[in-house]
Amino acid sequence: MSVLSRPALEDSPLADLHTIATELGLDGFRRLRKADLIDRILERAGGDAAEPSDATDGDADTDASTDAGDETERPRARRGRRGGRGRTTVDSDSDADSDDAAAISEADARADAKAEGNDEEAAPAPRRSRSRRGGGGGGREERSSRDDDSSSERKGRNGRNGRSESSDRDSSEDRVAEGVVELLGNGSGFLRVSPPEASDDDVYVSAAQVRRCELVSGDKISGPVRPPRRSERYPSLVRIDTINDRAADEVAEGTHFDDLPAGYATERFSFGGDDPTLKAIEWLTPIGRGSRATIVGGARAGKSETLRRLALALREQDGVELTIALAGVRPEELTAWAELGVDANAALTLVASAEAQGQLIERTIDTARRVAARGGNAVVLIDSLDYVPAAVARRALAAARNIVDGGSLTVIATSSAAVGGETTVVALDAALTATGRIPALDIVASGTLRPELLVGQAGADAITQARAAKIG
Repeated sequence: MSVLSRPALEDSPLADLHTIATELGLDGFRRLRKADLIDRILERAGGDAAEPSDATDGDADTDASTDAGDETERPRARRGRRGGRGRTTVDSDSDADSDDAAAISEADARADAKAEGNDEEAAPAPRRSRSRRGGGGGGREERSSRDDDSSSERKGRNGRNGRSESSDRDSSEDRVAEGVVELLGNGSGFLRVSPPEASDDDVYVSAAQVRRCELVSGDKISGPVRPPRRSERYPSLVRIDTINDRAADEVAEGTHFDDLPAGYATERFSFGGDDPTLKAIEWLTPIGRGSRATIVGGARAGKSETLRRLALALREQDGVELTIALAGVRPEELTAWAELGVDANAALTLVASAEAQGQLIERTIDTARRVAARGGNAVVLIDSLDYVPAAVARRALAAARNIVDGGSLTVIATSSAAVGGETTVVALDAALTATGRIPALDIVASGTLRPELLVGQAGADAITQARAAKIG
């Protein structure tokens, strides 16, 4: 590689700088601003970093580096310190984006795949130096020289880059991976070649591919693979050819979830056991596959405890894929869920912003929608909807449905008050809970639409009689 100059680098587009950084073996260069990236390239390559006015013409650059060694070394040292500060800032800003090549944990691998892999974030706008000392004819000669150098270097790099891209395409087509999808919390995932265990041969699947093909955990997929680039830990999937032994195009062209016909829930969940709260819910406010339910009540009414009891009962149901999303809960409640042996699929404590909590819930619902669209029966438990935007809460509940001649999506969420559009409301009385009178069900405020579809006409009449007796 020829000696690089700062003016030529400053006039080069960011894509060319990334190509040079790749050839020099720089780690984490995609997160650097253009000015800091140029410092890193010059520091690694040992190129000419002097300002344009340090030489009077194109041939003086060589003389300056020979006759004034001390003077050219000092600016390089200063630029090295600026680059060092830039690197320190990047590393301290994001622990999840660390480029520590010695780390082999999968969490780091996921972060690296996001930062350096298929889902590249847009680079910041390049900043150009305004420093221009000197003038006259010498300045024009320098600008002409820089243009010529930049043009020749750009052509050389484009040629090398073209060969590299062609080589990557050829090598990616040589290997086809097949395995089972495991989705991550950020929307991306991995193709497990030896499921369910992770291995070094697993392939990264970008979030864009997951959304485009509506993948869910457990899907069997295949497609060509490209080898990992610098600073990446895993190979990446180039495209998805098949999903569950069907062409990916056929699966993606299926009917949109919102266009699938929906009906009232007709298959009631039987919770069993001797828990009085679950018995009261099962017969007085029945919940079925495809129900849209909220557990409502004031503070300390026992909403979260009731949801945990439902989770224990639902995980024993056959043919049900249970997902638990905790948004805005107390840190102690995370421990309470763990002690029950029920792991939350996604969790954020109350310190998280409303936007972050809403995104967590929407990602969870999106995954469950794909399960239901494929004919499965998904159940999502959410604790809670209190701190997310109202639009997010309504969308989460609206996704629940019993698909005619298909699967179902059941959503059960806690909330201080009914959101609207529920098919089932389980209302808890804080006064009954405080005095230990269990079940603490407020039968008058609770109810289920079309209960006869779940418990029969006799059961529906019994619910009406119980409500009438409570009022009387």
